[in-house]
Amino acid sequence: MRFPMRSLLSVVTAAGLLGPAAGPAAADDGDFTIKDPRIKESSGLAASRAHPGIVWTHNDSDDGPYVYAIDSKTGETVARITMTGVGRPRDVEAISVGADGNVYVGDIGDNLGGTWKNVWIYKFPEPQRLKDATVRATQYVVKYADGPRNAEALMVHPTTGRVYIASKKEGGGGLYEGPAHLSTAGTNVFRRVGDVPWVTDGAFSPDGTKLALRGYFWAAEYDWKGGRLGARHGVEAPLMRQAESVTYTLDGKALLFGSEGEQSPVSRVAVAAGAESPGGRGSSSPGDAASGEGNRNLVYGGLAVVGVGAAWVGLRRRRR
Repeated sequence: MRFPMRSLLSVVTAAGLLGPAAGPAAADDGDFTIKDPRIKESSGLAASRAHPGIVWTHNDSDDGPYVYAIDSKTGETVARITMTGVGRPRDVEAISVGADGNVYVGDIGDNLGGTWKNVWIYKFPEPQRLKDATVRATQYVVKYADGPRNAEALMVHPTTGRVYIASKKEGGGGLYEGPAHLSTAGTNVFRRVGDVPWVTDGAFSPDGTKLALRGYFWAAEYDWKGGRLGARHGVEAPLMRQAESVTYTLDGKALLFGSEGEQSPVSRVAVAAGAESPGGRGSSSPGDAASGEGNRNLVYGGLAVVGVGAAWVGLRRRRR
């Protein structure tokens, strides 16, 4: 989904107030740029389990039933998978690879603010050989127990195989748990099991002990215990123009952060268990994180507005 402040951020960038998708000083070697000109709105990332060094991505809405395999060293596309049997995707926002060897694609966005009657999840096996191919995907119908909503994050737990979705909402969203096994026979009802900040993507660590979530201006790892959110550990996410995606590397030692846009960058940031939150706050409860990160989003948004105002005044003065 396009962030409502995209035009605002574009103006900020043009005014020189926001640099071009720079990563933090902690970013490791391993950064790359997605080079495929067909990928203009990379909205999700998932590290391949079958092919180390490959990450899966997809475009946002209006692209079609396509998923791309990207070499994380070169940034080049090594395969484009075309899904059949799923109709035309409406608003694909997330992707995850399960330990069952399947790629899960979340057609879960809702540009109308949570008004779709249902959304969908598509699933297909990771191919043994990476080459352009057409595959028949399985389609699952999804609804939320507490009514429709917009979402951009879908995560498959590597141990239980259960699927989770994190929704978006001004000031904070919800974490939703799917049934133990998805079914094609009827509607799969996802139930709210926790509160989270405004989330644009998420991923479980390969061992299933951490859940990483990111928003436009923040990122954090949560301890995952008994199927619920535990303590939160802040992560120094890179500042990006359209911060849309995150995945763990296959060894779990780092997170890959992605952005929308042509020639979009992917930044690798090392993570460590028990890391201290930014600003020396240490760990906090999930509830505190939801309110705190929601406030942070508003603060950054306010700063952007102030910056745009200052830049606009400056430009008008120059014209005079």
